[in-house]
Amino acid sequence: MNIQNNLNQILDRITNAAQASGRNSENILLLLATKTQPIERIQEAIDLGFALIGENRAQEVTDKFPHIQRSDKVIMPYQQHFIGHLQTNKVRAIFPYVQCIQSVDRSSLAEKLHTECEKHNETREIFIQVNVSKEESKQGLATDQLFPFLESLQQFPTLEIRGFMTIGLNADDEKSVREGYAHLRTLNEQAITQGLIPNTATELSMGMSHDLEWAIAEGATMIRVGSAVFGARQ
Repeated sequence: MNIQNNLNQILDRITNAAQASGRNSENILLLLATKTQPIERIQEAIDLGFALIGENRAQEVTDKFPHIQRSDKVIMPYQQHFIGHLQTNKVRAIFPYVQCIQSVDRSSLAEKLHTECEKHNETREIFIQVNVSKEESKQGLATDQLFPFLESLQQFPTLEIRGFMTIGLNADDEKSVREGYAHLRTLNEQAITQGLIPNTATELSMGMSHDLEWAIAEGATMIRVGSAVFGARQ
């Protein structure tokens, strides 16, 4: 298992997918999903310049993120995200260690994040998680709940919306998976047109190692990859 080689392979795939779609690969960020990975592997990737990382579990955030060291080498921006389902009672614990929460999908969570931001006189970046695949096993807002939810977020000015996030349909059918990603892009465009989110909130966090080409073809600006870089989960 060679993290550098694995990173190079993923970057090549991103570059090729971007070129095939007429896009610039420099506009696509690679987030490393660190679920169950030991600090040593995470630090190795950061030392190579890949410092955009995301964690699924609050306990792992508090166990690992305080011990991660910055690197002078920067290929991906240094930032720590929370990308899993976040319980409201865990917000306070992870707050000091993450700069962005990608999984905001309900008012109770938004309110708790806003309260914590006010307490510390800070802001936090967020993505809105949408369940475009309509799978019951996945978190995220139903598409018909999205716009009312975005309206409600206007009461929480400490939360800075970067865009939308989704977990793709668990299927091998390219057409079906891409339809979900295309739907997320369309929802994002509609939300901007209707003034529900800022004009700058154009980011789309979607696609993982098995379907990143399809996600990039439909406009992904951030790909989330874990075991394909770090090896099997520990």
